[in-house]
Amino acid sequence: MNNQLDIFKALANESRIQILEWLKKPEAHFSPQEGIDLVEVGVCVSQITSKMNMNQSTVSQYLSILHRAGLINAKRIGKWTYYKRNEDVINQIGLYLQKGE
Repeated sequence: MNNQLDIFKALANESRIQILEWLKKPEAHFSPQEGIDLVEVGVCVSQITSKMNMNQSTVSQYLSILHRAGLINAKRIGKWTYYKRNEDVINQIGLYLQKGE
């Protein structure tokens, strides 16, 4: 698992937690994108920015923090970057907390 401190710092922000919640079921929170599978590929940063109702630089910073902590994966297609949850790391956090170590 990535550095636990980085993960918990990334989770110490309501907006970043909200992004993770939306990305858990992207088809329920974002409009379909032509030719892009929201579940398999991810959600475009512009859609996340629009839903957050924040400027793109703030949302990009939040996504960067989540990505560096390993909580989300980024995939670049053309000029767009798509984000989806890294379920392996998220599940490891749950196991870490359950063990209490």
